[in-house]
Amino acid sequence: MMSKALQVAYEKAISGFEVKGVKLLDSAYDLAKSYANPEKTVKQNATSLVNWQCSKAGASGFATSFGGFATMAVGVPANITSVLYVQLRMIAAIAIMAGYDPRQDQVQTLAYTCLLGSAAGDVIKDAGIKITEKVTENYIKRTMTRAVTTKINQKVGFKLITKAGSKGVLNMTKMIPVVGAVFGASFDIVTTKTIGATAKKMFIDGKVG
Repeated sequence: MMSKALQVAYEKAISGFEVKGVKLLDSAYDLAKSYANPEKTVKQNATSLVNWQCSKAGASGFATSFGGFATMAVGVPANITSVLYVQLRMIAAIAIMAGYDPRQDQVQTLAYTCLLGSAAGDVIKDAGIKITEKVTENYIKRTMTRAVTTKINQKVGFKLITKAGSKGVLNMTKMIPVVGAVFGASFDIVTTKTIGATAKKMFIDGKVG
């Protein structure tokens, strides 16, 4: 279920979110373009983007109210799917700012690992990839084969499920809706900021460790 949620959320993040032909949310390309201030560095622009996305991730129900999110991945709560969408769109936009093509399988996999925050480097290392070299487009094409990306994607999905369960976000939301919403929003803001920092480090600084 989580793998499906990641795939669908990422595809929507790249293309933008539409409901019945009406575009409700911009794509990662649109987002990257809107923050491309020529008077600032790529990293400064990315930081501005992250700060704005944190406020969106914390707005309870901002995307679920649009409809469609509840059915993006059957079995995955709409709130989880909507936050994944916001976070993956932010990551993809940062990758675009840094000159990467988010439609490449390897870039998509790296985007997934960014969702793990500081644990991203460990997952990549466990997949057998040396993290001492600077991450570049040529580097990921050379080292991240289909088998490697599949292995990383599976690990990311498992860790995300474990992470959600350990934080009690899902259970709390079901048991105490109001308190759960407040807790969930705060958690989403903090994690989105961490994820944004990881994406900047990976795609702009070229580091994953």
